[in-house]
Amino acid sequence: MAPVTTSQPLVSSPPAFPRPPDPPMSYPGMPSAAATFSEIPTSNIRKVIAKRLTESKTTIPHAYASTDCDLGAVLKLRKELAKDNIKVSVNDFIIKATASTLKQLPEVNVTWNGEGPSKLESIDISIAVATDRGLITPIIRQVSNKGIQEIAETAKILAQKARSGKLLPEEYQGGSFSISNLGMFGITGFSAVINPPQSCILAVGRSRTELAMAEDDEGKPQICQKELMSVTLSSDGRLVDDELASMFLDRFRANLENPIRCALV
Repeated sequence: MAPVTTSQPLVSSPPAFPRPPDPPMSYPGMPSAAATFSEIPTSNIRKVIAKRLTESKTTIPHAYASTDCDLGAVLKLRKELAKDNIKVSVNDFIIKATASTLKQLPEVNVTWNGEGPSKLESIDISIAVATDRGLITPIIRQVSNKGIQEIAETAKILAQKARSGKLLPEEYQGGSFSISNLGMFGITGFSAVINPPQSCILAVGRSRTELAMAEDDEGKPQICQKELMSVTLSSDGRLVDDELASMFLDRFRANLENPIRCALV
């Protein structure tokens, strides 16, 4: 008897297809071979800005605190001054209120010398000005000794020189405190990077109208409108602790909300 054999169909493997090549890897700052790009020349001032910002964020322990300020009295005083052809901006009042606060709290008017704080005798405020070449901070010297009109005139001259690239080194090097105002660009609030070796920078946002409860002349509650502005203080934690930063903002708000009294400080 012949042996019984069974035949099973052979199972063939599916045809092998070549694996598509992996797309080229691309990393920030390292475009892939397929990408096209154009290098942008970096100006000397951009290099300095990049170096100082990197130094600030990597070596300074930033702390942040914010508050709202009522601009009602400032706006009213601006209108009264305009009648006498005295043109001043809200930012000029902010500069004056900052100087008055630094005079009241001299422990904030310090810089870091590498080992500890150095107390400054003069209140010199740096104001951030955007230019085609980058952000630069011309300095208004001896602000506490200047009136609001002189502050306005000085700030205007320095801003014009900054935008035209005509600032002298002594007009932007140094300073004890910085102010950066982005309110004119519609920014509500932000946190700014400290300008070393200074201890603080004040970031100013735009004003906004809000409804609030108040009392009339007879002591009855009523709804009124307030023009509020948010400010954020970035402080060096080695020099200005949270309590001192809170005290600074509290007195700054009081000075700004009482501009006539502030002018006498």
